[in-house]
Amino acid sequence: MQYSVLTPVRRPRRKRRWRVLALLLLTAALGGGAFLFADRELGSRPSPAAAAPKLPPKTARIARTVPLLTAPHSRLHGAPSVSARSAILVDAQTGAVLWEKRAHSRRPVASTTKIMTATLALERLSPNTRVEVPAAATREPLVKEGLRAGERVPAWKLLDGLLIFSGNDDAYALAAAAAGTRLRFVALMNAKARELGLRDTHFTSVSGVIDEGNYSSAWDLAALTRYALRDPHFRATVATRIAHVPWAAPTFDKVYVNKNPLLGRYRGADGVKTGWTTLAGHCLVASAHRGGRRLIAVVLHAADAYRDTRRLLDFGFALRGRS
Repeated sequence: MQYSVLTPVRRPRRKRRWRVLALLLLTAALGGGAFLFADRELGSRPSPAAAAPKLPPKTARIARTVPLLTAPHSRLHGAPSVSARSAILVDAQTGAVLWEKRAHSRRPVASTTKIMTATLALERLSPNTRVEVPAAATREPLVKEGLRAGERVPAWKLLDGLLIFSGNDDAYALAAAAAGTRLRFVALMNAKARELGLRDTHFTSVSGVIDEGNYSSAWDLAALTRYALRDPHFRATVATRIAHVPWAAPTFDKVYVNKNPLLGRYRGADGVKTGWTTLAGHCLVASAHRGGRRLIAVVLHAADAYRDTRRLLDFGFALRGRS
């Protein structure tokens, strides 16, 4: 007798039990394949375990964020002339771009790379975390403060060396402590750049000492700086003109002198980072605070970074009430 799947039919109890038993035995033999097949055929909801998508590693998850900068509504008259190949002026409170010159042009950015290095290090390490200096850090080229392999140093001292003295060995030591290896830290730098919406940025270096493949733009550096200045430790460190740092024997004491030419020379200047290489030229990311208002200026590959930055900041503060 043939039964329709649409018409209920009474069956003897024994036959039902026999059919159920046979189905269970068949399922066991096929490893549960019969039930999975039936689920797909009848369109029933899969189990939560089967439906759950495979998530990427935690470090690869990128959160959607509100843009850190907003484009100017109109061009302002009387804008300053600057020598820099790329430049931007931003209101740090609102993120409004007050003026820009080729702000999205991708350029090598030298040691202004360390803004990202410090930002990530502060997010992943406590300032009091003891960092063991790897031997490879002592072999970093060019600017070094002279760390010794194997010495254990609080992270805040390395951050002082990174942001005030601009030590490349400090950058390496912090990167290795925060991510295990320098290469992993570089990957985190690029992930953070994507998270912040920095579309013209790519890092290959934790210090910026090597320019090849390591680039950003005036726009992205201003956005990154606006984000970084939210951290009080970062904000205090980049505003420091001279730091006297106690050190263990045989070093005992170190003195870091900030290379930012605005500190102590421009009213309200309180950061942020200088940079120079042959390819990048003179770069300066600056911030200044007056009367409850903070501005961020970035100049890249400038003939006179100090003069350019002063002109931008003067122009911005003169706009009070009109921007």
